[in-house]
Amino acid sequence: MASTIGEQSTELRIATFRLARRLRAEKADGELSDAHFSVLAGLHKHGQETLTALAEREGVTAPSMNRTVNCLQEWGYIERIADKSDKRKVIVTLTDSGHETVMNTVKKRDRWLHQQLRTLSPEDRATLAAASELMRSLATQ
Repeated sequence: MASTIGEQSTELRIATFRLARRLRAEKADGELSDAHFSVLAGLHKHGQETLTALAEREGVTAPSMNRTVNCLQEWGYIERIADKSDKRKVIVTLTDSGHETVMNTVKKRDRWLHQQLRTLSPEDRATLAAASELMRSLATQ
């Protein structure tokens, strides 16, 4: 068990990344990269966006986002529509297939985590519930 704050922070970082990596492996479409799924999930959460807004939210360049959007469009997960107020802009929106892929991936990840939590004692589940509140608080600071 880690004893110093430095050791504790290292152990928490490693455990968090391992759990996140394991959860990311649970996807409805195994061909989607994490970056592709992040765009789909963002559109699902925030609604339709311009290519520029997508790039800014994802922290990538517009040309990089354009390549990602091209792939997602080719696979039928998103579509581009002309902006009614400014014909030079293109709005990116999820298709029904895109929404379904996001929802199925979320369900798959939740199901996997639910199965893992069932193997723990009630006390350990309570500890994780308390830890998740603390982690959420740390993440927003």
